[in-house]
Amino acid sequence: MAFNKNLRRLRIKKSIRRKISGTDSRPRLSVFKSNTGIYAQLVDDLKGHTLAQASSKELGSVKNANITVSKEVGKKLAERAVANGVTDVVFDRSGYLYHGNVKALADGAREGGLKF
Repeated sequence: MAFNKNLRRLRIKKSIRRKISGTDSRPRLSVFKSNTGIYAQLVDDLKGHTLAQASSKELGSVKNANITVSKEVGKKLAERAVANGVTDVVFDRSGYLYHGNVKALADGAREGGLKF
């Protein structure tokens, strides 16, 4: 039984990661949220390499990531992924609910050209 939200999220994250894995042809799109930003990266789990990354910190002086910023992060990540030749990904929400900022990031990545 989880005692707080973070322990609950980590338990859900471990359950998700048991089921999905990123490969070279279809990397894992991993999402992380903090109090001040949102971060996303494409990971090849077989080699242990990060293929592309994007964060709200590189978009300018945004104090807190909101839905529009999250959507821009998704588009930026998709732009970098397509430049590297990646179009198909596996989405890893890292235990967060598929709602709000996580959903906006996923929608932005889809608009940018990623398929999942």
